[in-house]
Amino acid sequence: MALFVYLLCALTSLACAALLWRGYRQTRVRLLLWSALCFLGFFVNNALTIVDVRLGPAVDLSLWRTLPAALGLALLLYGLVWDADR
Repeated sequence: MALFVYLLCALTSLACAALLWRGYRQTRVRLLLWSALCFLGFFVNNALTIVDVRLGPAVDLSLWRTLPAALGLALLLYGLVWDADR
């Protein structure tokens, strides 16, 4: 059951990223770009969580799971703070 929830989270993050990317392509509002990249990082995080759960305690992917989410949040923070005037 937990694997199903992780899969739904990954698919939701991917759908959000795709919709935000489509909105960016149509309007060229850069905040949509940064948000799409953030959700793409969340998708990779969720996909690695699925891999980590399937591998079990044999392999610890906690650092590799956290990096895409942190990178996505850093990109969104950049877009909100430094790219706001463009």
